[in-house]
Amino acid sequence: MTHPLDAAHRHCQSLQDAVDHLRRHHLRRIAGWGAHLGAVLPVGGRLLAAGNGGSAAQAQHLTAELVGRYQHDRPAYSAISLHAETSSVTAIGNDYGFEQIYARQVAAHGRPGDVLLLMSTSGRSGNLLAAAETGQAAGLRVWALTGPRPNPLADAAEEAVCVESPSNATVQEAHLIAVHILCEHFDAVGSPAPAAPAAVGRPV
Repeated sequence: MTHPLDAAHRHCQSLQDAVDHLRRHHLRRIAGWGAHLGAVLPVGGRLLAAGNGGSAAQAQHLTAELVGRYQHDRPAYSAISLHAETSSVTAIGNDYGFEQIYARQVAAHGRPGDVLLLMSTSGRSGNLLAAAETGQAAGLRVWALTGPRPNPLADAAEEAVCVESPSNATVQEAHLIAVHILCEHFDAVGSPAPAAPAAVGRPV
């Protein structure tokens, strides 16, 4: 008989293996992404992010950390999660088809030197591939967070971090870790450290 916790142990082991691979093979790239955003966003650049389903939620998590804050107070930076533009998404989907919902927004909002980050567990979503092509043509730097290689989105991006796991859940969980590492490096490079509290003198 299978123990009721066997599936939970397998899930945890899958994540542990994926994070170990991420740590051994991708930390330098993720840190580089954070450093690049730390140089681009404070001088008026923009991050556009997109995904489908759970990856859309991950994209919005990232943009919220940049517009709001990650660990300490700092200026707000321009970061847009494209799926959250619901009127644009539905209008574009209705008029141009689902595969264009992100590409059309990239064409509208992206400027040369901006960054487009596309997140996908499969790396095969047509709307993300169209967005990558549009971003490249518009002069954006295109990055991808995906599941295992080989996949078309990793090939279409300038740089990719590919989580080596057959489990979509594990890939998304590892993507969240990558997002937080990116934010840590962004804060280290692109924003001032929090001010030390002023010394309190004894009343005279």
